[in-house]
Amino acid sequence: MAPDVSRCPVLDMTARRIHQQNAELRAAGPAVRVELPGGIIAWSVTRSSVIRALTGDPRISRDPRRHWPGLASVPEGWPMGPIAFQQNFFNLYGREHRSARRQMAPSFSPRRVSGLRPGIEATTAALVGAFRGLGPGEAVDVRRALSLPLTMTVICDLFGVPADMRPRIGTSMDALLTTTATAEQMTASRAAINVVLTDLLELKRRSPGPDLATDVAAVGTGGGTGRSEEESRDILFLMLGAGYETAVNLITSAVQALLTHPGHLARVREGGLGWGDVIEETLRHESPAMHIPLRYPLEDIDLGEGVVVRRGEPILLGFGAAGRDPEVHPQRPDDFDPTRPDKEHLAFGHGPHFCLGAPLARLEAEVALDGLFGAYPGAVLDPSRAAPARMESVIINGPSELWIVPTPAPAA
Repeated sequence: MAPDVSRCPVLDMTARRIHQQNAELRAAGPAVRVELPGGIIAWSVTRSSVIRALTGDPRISRDPRRHWPGLASVPEGWPMGPIAFQQNFFNLYGREHRSARRQMAPSFSPRRVSGLRPGIEATTAALVGAFRGLGPGEAVDVRRALSLPLTMTVICDLFGVPADMRPRIGTSMDALLTTTATAEQMTASRAAINVVLTDLLELKRRSPGPDLATDVAAVGTGGGTGRSEEESRDILFLMLGAGYETAVNLITSAVQALLTHPGHLARVREGGLGWGDVIEETLRHESPAMHIPLRYPLEDIDLGEGVVVRRGEPILLGFGAAGRDPEVHPQRPDDFDPTRPDKEHLAFGHGPHFCLGAPLARLEAEVALDGLFGAYPGAVLDPSRAAPARMESVIINGPSELWIVPTPAPAA
């Protein structure tokens, strides 16, 4: 029997009340039918224990082409399509996923990532150093002046992306993650990112270099994998987008949390807290990734409490909601508190699809926070501005801007 659409809550694509809606859905059951744009009905899962169970269940696939019978009914320009329909290891299933993931995993190993620290520190120092040109009391948007250029520089250097392509990639990526975009806007943004990624692949085939985009381009042309041009583009789309969007929001949200709770920042300066404590609590409290679409059961799955997800019905996992689950964090789950001993979260996913870039995002956040507050320990939020708006996305999560007044330490 078809679900009664009239009784399904509509997921708020603006994300203005994302945490409140997550709490409502979590209280309603282990999975709740919600309406997505285009009239698509999916099961929303916001409980940590259920997310963990489903991500570790071999009966759950991420491959819509093989396991979503309703794929043909999805409208053109669907705002969740760029993430849900990627043709890369993000959405592969089983043995195909394991094989494709192994090809990229060494590039993001903890040892490889630790070797990037000097470059990350140098880029951070240059970006933070530019704040010295501000006048007394002048504010700067830390998202656009630090978080975004730092993380974009790191991932684009790793992939060998020329400087002139980087703004085009960033603009298109941000647009494709905006879940309030119209079908026309989404289609145009998808076309724009395809053009720049095709240009990048062609450049690397003409002029290969010691970078990861060259590796992707080479496999696409002669590695015997049968990979199409679209699949090669989607690999770059995933690695470049995930490589900076997560870290941009992590850094910006951490700065906002510390300046909103200056007592915790004081504890860091005194040595009572480490940057790792701040980063893990930020990941729990304001996960940079919120809802990751989509997954599909290979057979009917009984989640208890009278909820049965039928074969092929899409599932939307709220990884960002898991960190505030009161079953995991019964003490003040909605409060930012880096002193809490248990900071369990699912911000980087769980199971076979755990985010490869987690070590890099953590390192970038540590260096950025240390660089910013080391140079400007008296930084405060700009008192002339209201609280910043959120990114209009249910996929990523963070403030769309964050204006601060960087104040250096007084001269000795």
